[in-house]
Amino acid sequence: MLDKSQKQVMAKEQKTSVGIMKFITGEYLQKFGILLALLIMCIALSIMSPYFLKVSNFVNILLQSSINAILAFGLTFVIITGGIDLSVGSVLALAGVVMGVVLQNQGNVVIAIFLGLIVGALCGFGNGVLITKLNLPPFIATLGMMSIARGLALVITKGYPISGLPPAVRFLGADKLVGIPVPVLLVIILFVISHIILSNTKIGRYDFAIGGNEEATKLSGVNVNKYKIIIYTISGLFAGIAGIVLAARVNSALAIAGMGYELDAIAASVIGGVSLMGGEGSAPGTLLGAVVMGVLRNGLNLLNVSTFWQQVVIGVVVIAAVSLDQLQKKRR
Repeated sequence: MLDKSQKQVMAKEQKTSVGIMKFITGEYLQKFGILLALLIMCIALSIMSPYFLKVSNFVNILLQSSINAILAFGLTFVIITGGIDLSVGSVLALAGVVMGVVLQNQGNVVIAIFLGLIVGALCGFGNGVLITKLNLPPFIATLGMMSIARGLALVITKGYPISGLPPAVRFLGADKLVGIPVPVLLVIILFVISHIILSNTKIGRYDFAIGGNEEATKLSGVNVNKYKIIIYTISGLFAGIAGIVLAARVNSALAIAGMGYELDAIAASVIGGVSLMGGEGSAPGTLLGAVVMGVLRNGLNLLNVSTFWQQVVIGVVVIAAVSLDQLQKKRR
């Protein structure tokens, strides 16, 4: 017979072995892998570049990541349903252009920003309607909206930039509050809102349910089409916010702004643990994914890596993240 102390030792050993197995099978790796990857990147870049650990550089990383993070939060809602939104980069440009045109002709900052946000939300709403009412695949519907939004932005501006935005608008992209850049504060606010919606609201619960099993969600009495439209509208609204912040930051509304941004936002979401198959994802993971993207790009710039090779590296990272997600699904 084993005494009490021997049983406790055996229990601890068993608990340790279970923990090791969980790590090997990817359960812990899925939760903490992105933090580990970020830590390794920071250590490596601090060794390779003397400028990486400077406070000014970290502030620059956060600023560079802000637009991508805002877009990625909106995309997280969409991808969790098993969908995709390729239009966010173009919607970003259109929202910024609408705000710029209103400021040029009317001058009211509040109305200009409000209309920019409305345009973003309407584009997202349009995506949702095309997908749910016309049964278009999300890829096709949002690809079409990407072209429509970009075309409208070019038509409105005739290809010319709208420059010289008022100080009240530039505040959103270039100023600081309590020593923190305003775009970074906006990211924090939108992160909290996204996390609350996904974790504690009906929209969040049905978002995961649709991505997990859409047919079962329909059979349980949920109006799937309604919630899909809401989710795509959220994505469009976040793209509108990103467009206004970007225009404020560069002091110019450009019809060509945001080209390719949708790919970076998708990459940030996927790196952050959002499954392209749907049903999995979180706001904290997406935020970390955006920071990883920011650190990666910043590090490559500090190391004087060509922008062409940067695209190659980002592509490799995205493929690796999706491959890891698929391996973990098979193991589970």
